[in-house]
Amino acid sequence: MKKKGRDLLEAFRKTFLTLQNPTPRQIKMDASSERYCYNPILRWNPQVEDYFIKAYGSLHFAQISKALTRPSCYSCIRVNTLKTTSDAVIEKLQEIMRKSGSDNDVEDINFEEIKANKSIDLDMAEKQSCLQNGSVSKCQIPGLEYVVFVKGSGPHTIDYGYAPDKPPKEVLVSRKCAEAVLRGAQVYVPGVMACSAHVEEGDAVAVSVAVEQPAPDGGWGLGITRGTVLQGLQTDPYYFERNGLYIGQGTTMLSRARIFRASQGIAVDMNNQVFKLPSFHDVLEGEIFLQNLPSIVAAHALDPRKGERILDMCAAPGGKTTAIAILMKDEGEVIAADRSHNKVMDIQKLAAEMGLTCITTYKLDALKAVCKRNGSSDMTTLCGNKDNNDVVIQSSDLRPLENGGSSTTTVGLNADTKCKENVSNEKANERTYISKADIRKNMRRMRNGPGRNQSLGGRVENSKGFLPNSFDRVLLDAPCSALGLRPRLFAGEETIETLRNHGKYQRRMFDQAVQLVRPGGVLVYSTCTINPGENEALVRYALDTYKFLSLAPQHPRIGGPGLVGSCQFPDGYIEEWLRPGEEELVQRFDPSSPLDTIGFFIAKFVVGPKET
Repeated sequence: MKKKGRDLLEAFRKTFLTLQNPTPRQIKMDASSERYCYNPILRWNPQVEDYFIKAYGSLHFAQISKALTRPSCYSCIRVNTLKTTSDAVIEKLQEIMRKSGSDNDVEDINFEEIKANKSIDLDMAEKQSCLQNGSVSKCQIPGLEYVVFVKGSGPHTIDYGYAPDKPPKEVLVSRKCAEAVLRGAQVYVPGVMACSAHVEEGDAVAVSVAVEQPAPDGGWGLGITRGTVLQGLQTDPYYFERNGLYIGQGTTMLSRARIFRASQGIAVDMNNQVFKLPSFHDVLEGEIFLQNLPSIVAAHALDPRKGERILDMCAAPGGKTTAIAILMKDEGEVIAADRSHNKVMDIQKLAAEMGLTCITTYKLDALKAVCKRNGSSDMTTLCGNKDNNDVVIQSSDLRPLENGGSSTTTVGLNADTKCKENVSNEKANERTYISKADIRKNMRRMRNGPGRNQSLGGRVENSKGFLPNSFDRVLLDAPCSALGLRPRLFAGEETIETLRNHGKYQRRMFDQAVQLVRPGGVLVYSTCTINPGENEALVRYALDTYKFLSLAPQHPRIGGPGLVGSCQFPDGYIEEWLRPGEEELVQRFDPSSPLDTIGFFIAKFVVGPKET
């Protein structure tokens, strides 16, 4: 026994000494695994973090935060059933994936338990199975058979070729660029912030992320100059902050010098990503639309019928609008409104691409959705539906022009042209080069798209609103804090004040929406945030303010229950959420659940008789 004890003691001593004095290989592996990996920690404003911990509990919120830093493990595709079928799309996707060398096994999704009311109430294991059977899966939830899942994979461990005396060549990208890469995109030139020296075209590089850090003024910032040279040393900017923020390995398409001289193009071809998700850019246009599962469910919750008149109040980019039109078999009238000219153009393009004719688009601020007659008949013309009495449109947008565009667009283009000429002449007179600020501005335009003053043209009708009670159903997918979207690498920009302002803004939009639905109609409210103040608190406001509203069951129901209770803020304000019995009438999609969706919320209201 004494000998055995001595042997155990000796083994423990050797193990302890090994841990204290690791071999060079162990040092290399430990340094590599700790630094060159993907293990981000989502940063929040401290007060916002405390608020969410009160709502969800510490453990649950930690799980949500971790899930938000990763993309969903699958891509969700909505099939345009007016042009094709799910089976036909699966066959085409199989062929595409076969050519790209991906696995293409197909397995249908089957559910054992369907309640008598035809709704789905699945436990977490059943929900998860619907996304993990085969690389391409057809959904068989009643009513959602036109949804196809394409499975991805990750996180993967990547060997970046690290050595203590020779770190890998590296490209540092912006947070927005990294979030796109995690969803399957390439690294484009505008997204590159810094790069190792002597990087040439065709080099293998590790791609890391620059995430905002606390600034001296109490805010957040990114204190790095674009074009900085990375040495792979601890003196590099954000060297330690980049630990655990490596998103993959790729091959440079341009040399370092060309990356920072070019204004567009692919900088790094990401051929070895931490998360591998298939890309469907420009694939089967008009036949499929890439859309998050909760967004598809929101359109279904509206339950649109043939021949009805339906309003999508904040319609861009048009995913839910086209989903509604397809559910109506393109029979009826779907009004799609958005405040942005270019976004309305995008909706028009998508509707035409999908062959939908029942969609009418308008440029309209959702806060002014209910029209107000002020007697100025010379400034407005009534038009829109068969009786010409439901939509008020500015007459200037109806006046035909020689070039086919609207007068508003022409004025904008002329002003923009004149501005460019003045700037050009001024630059010529000064005999100066184009400033770096102008170059950055142009790069932002190329990355973000043209603004309202750089409209690409095209006819967009400006609506002055709609008459009360003029719609059978209204969808208000409200602009929100978007704290449910994923992957997300930073969340510190939101404060308690901004979150509460989001809620106030949404209540004002809801006030407009509720006036537009006729008695007996349906109003669906949805957001893509985990913030109870924009979700359950809005429902509480709606039910307490409008006694003729009542929550209605949703079909299909695959999300979880809402939050019951309230939360008191440090300033004494009490935010009321749902009351017992109401939680099962809404759908809350939790990003940390096995369903693996974005964070999302859906509430469906039935409109009763309104007071005159």
